[in-house]
Amino acid sequence: MGERPGIVVVKLGGELLMNTGALEGIAADIASLALEGIGVVVAHGGGPQADALAERLGYPVHKVAGRRITDDNALEVAKMVYRGSANVELVAAIGRHGARAVGLSGVDAGIIRATRRPPVAYKDPTTGAETTVDFGSVGDIESVDTSLLDMLLDAQYVPVIAPLCADVQGNIYNVNADTVAQSLAVALNASRLIILTNVSGILRDPANPSTRMPACNLAELQVLIADGTISGGMLPKVQNCIQAINAGVRAVQIVDGTARPSLLRNAVEGKSVGTVIFGVRDENGE
Repeated sequence: MGERPGIVVVKLGGELLMNTGALEGIAADIASLALEGIGVVVAHGGGPQADALAERLGYPVHKVAGRRITDDNALEVAKMVYRGSANVELVAAIGRHGARAVGLSGVDAGIIRATRRPPVAYKDPTTGAETTVDFGSVGDIESVDTSLLDMLLDAQYVPVIAPLCADVQGNIYNVNADTVAQSLAVALNASRLIILTNVSGILRDPANPSTRMPACNLAELQVLIADGTISGGMLPKVQNCIQAINAGVRAVQIVDGTARPSLLRNAVEGKSVGTVIFGVRDENGE
């Protein structure tokens, strides 16, 4: 597939879907970009909503190293939240601003094929105890078929993708939303993956917002991780960005999704918001 500079993939976490003011601003930007002919594909999560629904239903929530174990009850909750309430609310928000959004999941038309994640070894960082963890109905992405997305984008629809996928037998799996976003960005040869989160970007000094890095490459990130500058909640976000670049995404941008007005349009237009992460190849313009 040739270069498709008009496509951007936007990833929203579940916490932004719960922030009414932020959601409306983001939805307005997505709608206006789509109406201008820019292809926008949205991938979203819904972890906080899934936790809340599980609690209401009396289902225990099990996580290991921050990763959800998806037993039968958790999978039913994921279906209700990800492909249900979270997806519908986001589609409706975009529609309120005049664009035609379509709610989908990786299951629809076999957009994303996944296989069940095998049990993995895990070492408890506190006790040092080693065990094997079965994450249940959690999937690892095997392939992406963009044919349905291509048709929707050509007709100026906005595909909104929930992080549920299936294998060839039709078994449904819960898949990490960041992984879904980066896989879509690679398959669509998108010009940029924009991750909307609750931070302003990567800071050289975490205590000083003025030290935001407008851009960086993978080598710089590795240094910041090694010296402890990137730690805590920012560490998994950056690790996901690194994985996306290594998977073939040309640029990943971390942007504050809680800002009002929304910064999404500024990011798409190349303005200095958040932090843009480049692979070495793209930074050199090769």
